[in-house]
Amino acid sequence: MKVITETERLIIREFNLGDAQAVLEFNSEEVTRYTGDAGSCNTINDTENIIREIWLTEYKKFGFARWAVVLKATNQVIGFCGFKNDSRINAIDIGYRLHQDFWGKGYATESNLACIEYAKKHMHIDIVYGEVVNLNLGSIKIIEKLGMTFIREYHDEGFTILRYAISLKGNALPKT
Repeated sequence: MKVITETERLIIREFNLGDAQAVLEFNSEEVTRYTGDAGSCNTINDTENIIREIWLTEYKKFGFARWAVVLKATNQVIGFCGFKNDSRINAIDIGYRLHQDFWGKGYATESNLACIEYAKKHMHIDIVYGEVVNLNLGSIKIIEKLGMTFIREYHDEGFTILRYAISLKGNALPKT
């Protein structure tokens, strides 16, 4: 398993099939309430398919996908962070999902700031987007702590979505 980067408290690494139980645990109904994929991860088979068919495939195809967030102190996978080549928006998206036992401890901000720094140094990405449901106040705070700029809002499937962006190369941000 490839380690991407580390922080004082976290290891950011690629997922592997041995992480299936942890993926199941951090995809609870409460955690996925605003993600658009609530209820899509209910069994170990579901999580193995996500790991194999999405993340492992995207590591090979793009060189990146969502990465595991691992607590250094316990070696426990507590969630994911990082980038996704999102065909829905035809751009690179930054995202995070943590088991709710680990909310409010700064792990989402810490892990994604490390991903942004890693991308600036090692990846050929310019603009990164982050989208969040307007009701998800905790996630909005994280997006803003990452230094992302509000671009616009739109409506999708009954939700108001806020789109943010950040340039990793210092270029102007698009208005869309």
